[in-house]
Amino acid sequence: MNELDRRSGVAEDPADVVSPAGKFRLYLGSVAGVGKTCAMLDEGWRRAQRGTDTVIGFVEAHGRPKTIELIKDLEVVPRRTITHRDATFEEMDVDAVIARRPEVALVDELAHTNVPEASRHAKRWEDVLELLDSGIAVISTLNVQHIESIADAVEAITDVKVRERVPDWVVRRADQIELIDSSPEQLRRRMLHGNIYPEEKVHAALQGFFKTQNLVALRELALRFVADETEEDLLAYLRDRTVGHVWETTERVLAMVTGEASDDAVVHRAARIATRLKAALEVALVAEGERSGRRAARLDELARLARDVGATPTELVADDVATTIVELATRHQVTQLVLAAARKGRLGGFRKSSRLTRLLPLAAEHGIDVHLIAPSPDPADGP
Repeated sequence: MNELDRRSGVAEDPADVVSPAGKFRLYLGSVAGVGKTCAMLDEGWRRAQRGTDTVIGFVEAHGRPKTIELIKDLEVVPRRTITHRDATFEEMDVDAVIARRPEVALVDELAHTNVPEASRHAKRWEDVLELLDSGIAVISTLNVQHIESIADAVEAITDVKVRERVPDWVVRRADQIELIDSSPEQLRRRMLHGNIYPEEKVHAALQGFFKTQNLVALRELALRFVADETEEDLLAYLRDRTVGHVWETTERVLAMVTGEASDDAVVHRAARIATRLKAALEVALVAEGERSGRRAARLDELARLARDVGATPTELVADDVATTIVELATRHQVTQLVLAAARKGRLGGFRKSSRLTRLLPLAAEHGIDVHLIAPSPDPADGP
């Protein structure tokens, strides 16, 4: 039982016990030179020292002395040598690694394109999948620009074509993704000292791909990708394990609309709240009873408005609005709920007031803050 559990008096759940690292571990970096290969070799050496049968399937040292030094006494599986277009290349020998059957294989540069006939696969990530399917754990490396969903953004930022790409689903198959980070200033210093590219390529790199503004943007992309992966894992964990209370790991905003004339203001205000909080926004389109007629058309308008402000619309049909909306908010780990206040003196207002009387304590019970948006004047009310 950990210290938190001892203080709270909660018994430790067996599922919380730390288990060994997953079969596929990926070191992700913003660009070449941040230290991914060194981190991979260091981890491989540590595992070997602990008695894990670890081999190097493929490591590209690029002539860097520190990288070569970190290979230490790790076993290196012999590579395949291929002649292609009168040039000689070395590639990972997938069959030799599988025949060796280590517990862990270190395989550098996941996005690499294999020389024709060097492997039955065109891409190294396909080789890695075969190793994984053979029961061999893999530790690999990848730069963020090679992730399929990010490559186009990198091309726009750097004006450099990204030809080698790894599907997002392959990256997300990793049991662990660890960011290897380095500041733009440190990377440019490493480049100047010859620790990344050969001397003859340094000037062009610093004036091109390694410009400070490019490095800042690439670093941000890498940080966001890892943060998004962590967020998805956390949400999955909370959905599976939470006992019905919101965990305030980050802000999430949910606007509730039912087709009233004032609901445009609710959506707009919720969007402003979400922007200030830098939070995701969802709009719940609630139909009380069957969704039909003018109310259905109005909810369709609000769905379009939600998409226009960058929100995700979700349709709900509910007899018990208070319970349904709080259940949705809790399931999606919403921290801020935005809805219209009751309009005084209207029949609908009395109905809403009764709903609010139930909703407010129910939301508070689940740790959800509620924002009541003042209704705009309704022309039907008269002067």
